[in-house]
Amino acid sequence: MIRQDYIFTSESVSEGHPDKVCDRISDAVLDAFLAEEPEARVACETFATTNRVVIGGEVGLSDQSKLASYMGQVEDIARAAIKDIGYEQDKFHHATCKVTNLLHEQSAHIAQGVDAAEDKDEGAGDQGIMFGYATNETDALMPAPIQYSHAVLRRLAEVRKDGTEPTLRPDAKSQISLRYVNGKPVEVTSIVLSTQHALETQTSADIRAIVEPYIREVLPDGFITPKTEWWVNPTGVFVIGGPDGDAGLTGRKIIVDTYGGAAPHGGGAFSGKDPTKVDRSAAYAARYLAKNIVASGMAEKCTLQLSYAIGVAKPLSIYADTHGTSEVDPAAIERAIGQVMDLTPSGIRQHLGLNRPIYARTAAYGHFGRAPEADGGFSWERTDLVEALKAAV
Repeated sequence: MIRQDYIFTSESVSEGHPDKVCDRISDAVLDAFLAEEPEARVACETFATTNRVVIGGEVGLSDQSKLASYMGQVEDIARAAIKDIGYEQDKFHHATCKVTNLLHEQSAHIAQGVDAAEDKDEGAGDQGIMFGYATNETDALMPAPIQYSHAVLRRLAEVRKDGTEPTLRPDAKSQISLRYVNGKPVEVTSIVLSTQHALETQTSADIRAIVEPYIREVLPDGFITPKTEWWVNPTGVFVIGGPDGDAGLTGRKIIVDTYGGAAPHGGGAFSGKDPTKVDRSAAYAARYLAKNIVASGMAEKCTLQLSYAIGVAKPLSIYADTHGTSEVDPAAIERAIGQVMDLTPSGIRQHLGLNRPIYARTAAYGHFGRAPEADGGFSWERTDLVEALKAAV
């Protein structure tokens, strides 16, 4: 029996969190290469610590002789990303931190695996399993705890950047615990918020007074009750933050990036990877399909799994689980998925329009549950397969 009454918790981290700084730089570098060449292959990793950013990985271009001319842009891209996030600390400043670029040419052995698919279609960039998930408990068809955890930090970033709250600083974490009754979220049992701030004289109570109105603003009416526990900057002063306070790495926040622990995760990170890497593109496709299944009314919840082998274009398996919320046979949903979308890497890229510089914006506040954008950003959040799926089952 599926459990209906429980408390579930998810966390988010802000764009100024050390790992998210690295995700943002890696995706900004990816965007720059895709803007120059939509078929560019990029696997960019970033490490950040006190006054230091190190960027490494591989880049494949149709004309590798052009790579050197593009390399001069990388440092400027990193500094621009850090500036936009808002870091101007003595020990981590966009203008003065040292940036080391170690990007190099893509391995020919990896390239041959992608190029040499058996059916002459583009092969998957690696083996692996990818999951997608959707639930009707929020309008975005996302799990509520992660959706609201993101919303809190996104709102605090807005008022920090527009000058409304000048003492807030970029590094922050949120955590929301929700009580579910009959499978639906009904109240917040606890709120945890730690945010970097400007002044050592600011107490936890001072910070709560700043952030509480914005938290109440983004959470549904009635969810915060007199019983809700508040833990705002529970350790006290949080002035030293970002990569100066803790080292950061690309790809360390994969649960924050997806469903906050409410669904399985295949283990692959997204940021810095071009869409030939199925870690990214197939996870987007799985979310797209799961969301359309729930949007169609066929299920209240849906988990999808796709699996791939390096160099092989077609997925090795498609698995659907509707968690007992559908009258449609999951096997029929699996067959329908194969009919309504080409799930080869090239098919996914074409269907979702992924060969575009649309990735830096995904680096914070979740890759899922965002509104589709006019230039193709978050195309995997569209619900334009609803009728095709209904017809196929």
